[in-house]
Amino acid sequence: MTQELVMDIAANDLSHQTAEIMRRFNDVFQRHDPTALAELVAEDCVIENTVPAPDGARHAGKAACVGLWSAIATQPGTSFDIEETFVAGERATIRWRYFMADGNSLRGVNLMRVAGGRIVEAMGYVKG
Repeated sequence: MTQELVMDIAANDLSHQTAEIMRRFNDVFQRHDPTALAELVAEDCVIENTVPAPDGARHAGKAACVGLWSAIATQPGTSFDIEETFVAGERATIRWRYFMADGNSLRGVNLMRVAGGRIVEAMGYVKG
């Protein structure tokens, strides 16, 4: 089933809220400080992670999602280069490049959804 999103004034207000949540979410990984995650993640959040290939793992619930993102954010010697964040209403797309401690990198994208001012869904994909 195809879902169509039409932007209007209400969606524009929602886009601003979603953009702010994504800015704070991205800051967690830029600063290697996951303390903000508890207030950004909903109780019913679901992540479909990029690993293991090919389908990734599913993480359900606030504790599981905060735990996974905290581990990624605090991984020694790593960094994220946020290449672009695009927001439309309750949805956001984050295009990023992840630099691993060994100097290698990979590119990926997260498809995010926000509801009630918190992240409720994240689906991660990587190139390759």
